[in-house]
Amino acid sequence: MKLPVYGPRLRKVARLQFGWPSLRPGQFKPMRAVLRRRDALVVLPTGAGKSAIYQVPAVLLPGPTVVISPLLALQQDQIAALNERDDPRVRAVRVSSAETPNQQQAALDEIRAGRAEFLFITPEQLSNPDRLAEVRALKPGLVAVDEAHCISAWGHDFRPDYLALGEMIKELGRPPVLALTATASPPVREDIIDRLGLRRPEIHVSGLDRPNLFLEVAYCPDEDYRWRRLTKLIDSVPRPGIVYVATRRAAEELAERLADAGYNTAFYHGGMAGGAREQRQEDFAADRVDIMVATSAFGMGIDKANIRWVAHMALPDSPDSYFQEIGRSGRDGELAHAMLLWRAEDEAIQRFFTGGAPDEVELRELAAALRKGPVTKTALKEKTGLGPRKLGAYLGLLEQIGAAVAGAGNKMTVPLFAPLPAAAAKAAMDAYERQQVVSRSRTDMMRGFAEARGCRSQVLLAYFGEDMPKPCGHCDNCVNGATEELSSASEPFAVHSKVRHDEWGAGMVMGYEEDRMTVLFDDVGYKTLSVPVVLERKLLEAEPGAQSG
Repeated sequence: MKLPVYGPRLRKVARLQFGWPSLRPGQFKPMRAVLRRRDALVVLPTGAGKSAIYQVPAVLLPGPTVVISPLLALQQDQIAALNERDDPRVRAVRVSSAETPNQQQAALDEIRAGRAEFLFITPEQLSNPDRLAEVRALKPGLVAVDEAHCISAWGHDFRPDYLALGEMIKELGRPPVLALTATASPPVREDIIDRLGLRRPEIHVSGLDRPNLFLEVAYCPDEDYRWRRLTKLIDSVPRPGIVYVATRRAAEELAERLADAGYNTAFYHGGMAGGAREQRQEDFAADRVDIMVATSAFGMGIDKANIRWVAHMALPDSPDSYFQEIGRSGRDGELAHAMLLWRAEDEAIQRFFTGGAPDEVELRELAAALRKGPVTKTALKEKTGLGPRKLGAYLGLLEQIGAAVAGAGNKMTVPLFAPLPAAAAKAAMDAYERQQVVSRSRTDMMRGFAEARGCRSQVLLAYFGEDMPKPCGHCDNCVNGATEELSSASEPFAVHSKVRHDEWGAGMVMGYEEDRMTVLFDDVGYKTLSVPVVLERKLLEAEPGAQSG
């Protein structure tokens, strides 16, 4: 089939089945990859129409589409939107903990009978071998993995339940896989590809710059100044808005202070009961609450287009988290504001949160337990006494160093030539330390963004490996005239080229901003270097086969 044929077919389905007069930028190429039965990894910002990338081609593909997502609220929104069409070719059903056993079977029956096209399901459901066999019998034509960054221990929202997805997809008959995320820096992308077992995937990263989103940063010498800047923002721009804070206690205290000052506000954090969290989400979604003060636990799965601003009352742990959180504003395309109010003390809080090293003895005992034969995670929890989150993190480390692997029936086992328990525990500790180095470098990059004198969008996009030659024009530095267009002479190495440093080893050039360059090193993470110093001292050399600028 010739390539030009794809466009009219995809646009026709978008128009007739979904009522969309045109496709958005960044959607067509990955849709074409899906129709070609190619694996693909797609990075598009929040609100850019990622779900359409699997929905439109699914109508043209044989077999149902399985959508794997960890967020029941987001699933429900997508299902409701699909079923509004009242068309069996785009009808969606769900199998999750929210449905009774009878409802789950009825959903599967709908797919079998051809009365529905999309099966939304959680990783937890697929971890049941019987359920996995039922889904395999449906002969899915496509698997879409939403929030794919959750599979990466390098990501900002790692979920251990995602670790076995690669093996689960094999058990489903290995249909083509589409991985979707709103934020994935290069190491996270590599992790997604590796853990999902994507085969020569097409990688599509686009639209990360949000022209309707104004980026502003203010250094706050004290808490009183930070409070005044926040209330000035609230009073000067429309609502609703979200205020992100670093801790649960800060969420409660700031919400109370805002309420006492007469603002319609509520707080949200992961320590609240499930029912209370759901009620807060509903209140915010329905505009019954103007301002939500929250930790990073709030936002994923909130499909609200009219959020006018997002404020951060502390330095986020990484540009990944920051980009995801500010992306929740201005999804309707109208002007929105992202305000970062930071203090030097914020970095110490993030350093504290990255603590909590694994226990080498526990790792060794877990590695030994795996050697006794294929075992489920439930059985491992009983044998080791580890909680689900810690167990997932430990298994992730052991998988990285080749001491654990997800096998048939979603049971964990030991691969051939795996290191013995003591050696496995030592290697896992080393892997953890490398992760911590990269994690700390991401916090350094976040501070670099806060202190940037040039275009903030250039700094942010360089982190994600997207080149932006011209200043954005929609950040405080651009508006204040502090930026200038980069010249090719200031780029001694091409963006995405491989370089080597005598001390830090191999790395990749991520981008340039003014007279500085960002390099992602394999072993020490992100580093920001002065271009004149790099040239004067010859700190970097191009790897063989790499392009120079």
